[in-house]
Amino acid sequence: MDKEENTPQTGESEDVSGIASDRSETDDVDGTDDANETDADPDDPPSTDSSPPSDHSTSQTEPAESKPVDSDPVESEPVESDPDTGSQSDPVTDVSTDIDGVSTDIDVGSGGRDRSSTDVDFDGVVLDDDEDDNQGLFDDLLSGEPIFENKEVLRPSYTPRELPHRNDQINRMATILVSALRGETPSNILIYGKTGTGKTASAKFVSQELESTSQKYDVPCEVEYINCEVTDTQYRVLAQLANTFIEENQTVIADRLDRYRELRSAAVDDPTALADTEFATVDELDARIDELEADADEMEEVPMTGWPTDRVYSTFFEAVDYHERVVVIMLDEIDKLVEKSGDDTLYNLSRMNSELSRSRISIMGISNDLKFTDFLDPRVKSSLGEEEIVFPPYDANQLRDILQHRADIAFKQDALTDDVIPLCAAFAAQEHGDARRALDLLRTAGELAERSQAEIVAEKHVRQAQDKIELDRVVEVVRTLPTQSKIVLFAVILLEKNGVHNINTGEVFNIYKRLCEEIDADVLTQRRVTDLISELDMLGIVNAVVVSKGRYGRTKEMGLSVPIEETEAVLLSDSRLGDIENAQPFVQARFDN
Repeated sequence: MDKEENTPQTGESEDVSGIASDRSETDDVDGTDDANETDADPDDPPSTDSSPPSDHSTSQTEPAESKPVDSDPVESEPVESDPDTGSQSDPVTDVSTDIDGVSTDIDVGSGGRDRSSTDVDFDGVVLDDDEDDNQGLFDDLLSGEPIFENKEVLRPSYTPRELPHRNDQINRMATILVSALRGETPSNILIYGKTGTGKTASAKFVSQELESTSQKYDVPCEVEYINCEVTDTQYRVLAQLANTFIEENQTVIADRLDRYRELRSAAVDDPTALADTEFATVDELDARIDELEADADEMEEVPMTGWPTDRVYSTFFEAVDYHERVVVIMLDEIDKLVEKSGDDTLYNLSRMNSELSRSRISIMGISNDLKFTDFLDPRVKSSLGEEEIVFPPYDANQLRDILQHRADIAFKQDALTDDVIPLCAAFAAQEHGDARRALDLLRTAGELAERSQAEIVAEKHVRQAQDKIELDRVVEVVRTLPTQSKIVLFAVILLEKNGVHNINTGEVFNIYKRLCEEIDADVLTQRRVTDLISELDMLGIVNAVVVSKGRYGRTKEMGLSVPIEETEAVLLSDSRLGDIENAQPFVQARFDN
């Protein structure tokens, strides 16, 4: 330890339980005055210099006599010299005292400061308790002004209160479903249209209006929405519907039990309380209460797996028919359900009304595939497609109106330049008039502008968003490819990286075989690999054209249509491909004439 670090400073004092140490009075180690000690000028202020004393002088503390104490005075220990160097050892840093029989050790440390103090670290550096000026990870990001007012308006899940250019389709749906408010069974509806043409948004808007109007006129009518891209089997569809109605029935039973129990309590005190009710006696009321309690106990939710399908169907049938109501079942992406589990679900649902006694069911199917009914059983097709509504794609002007309507709510005032919305509409109109794509483009452009702490969204942000969305689409498509297609695509990437252009099918097949051998995968025939290349071409991942080689026949020549590095990274992230990254099959680069 350095000598000057622990030298007590002049003028400082310690006061422990009435014991004071006056640093201005010093003795040498023998208790006698040092002859060489210089007297301090009484007019000078106490020195705070922490420079080390001379070799023959050491300052030690002596208990002050101005304040009497009961305990013995603190005796200073002499400073011992190092026998090897002849220099004095470090001054005493611990002062020990005995107060009322309790031994107390005080570390006077550097300059006599108590190191147990909360505002000093172990190096004697005073810590700053005020951390308000310290910037956290998100402080800089939050410092800029936000561009969005309500970003959720630009998401596909948002259902607006107004849908521009879809009034005809909405009015037609309303005229079909209005019969539900009269207690009648509405006709089944099939809605067709490409992605982003407003099918789901319009159907949800009409459904919300239907349910709110039914509550207004106290008519039991409800709409149940199911996304068949997620719930894609007959068991799951029936189980989800059954559990929904079981939960609603339990709520209805609980309300009735509360009402009947209050009525019974009133009837016990006043028998005339049953005069205007359906019960003539308290015994009849008790029987009804017992019946409702038994119904509640018997209602068992359907597990997502494990039951026979006929049991799930009967449970759903009993749950939906428990009390009077009209139910509209909205099956979004209905073609996915048919592809996965056939048309049995649609057949059973469309035939239920002939067996129900209290309830009525109507089906509203939504599909992107205009031809999916061609694969349905004729009986299902005739009962399901009673009404058909087609949603045409939006043009650029219509997309501009939609974006402007949403942007007025989503963004702060003057947050967009004049060319942002027309550019988003133009990009989306090039891809079949997809309003969802236009909204994603506008939202992503706003997010990119906000991340760069720009004050407004400009044209450059839209173009950056276009590139980002396109890359995200490619990544998602490549990520969901089957394993064999991924190996074929990796073979094309290896050829491209080795400078081979206008890649033909034979070259891809040779690399593909060696990759399969490296990762111990099954090898498909060349004809099957050619089919996989055609599928990659259809997805827009490669660009393949058939080229005639004269008497040598025809072949497909291809090149990548997606970024190499990003696509390769997605392929290598698939654990099923194993060590394909380490596989380096021989690739012979050729020079094109």
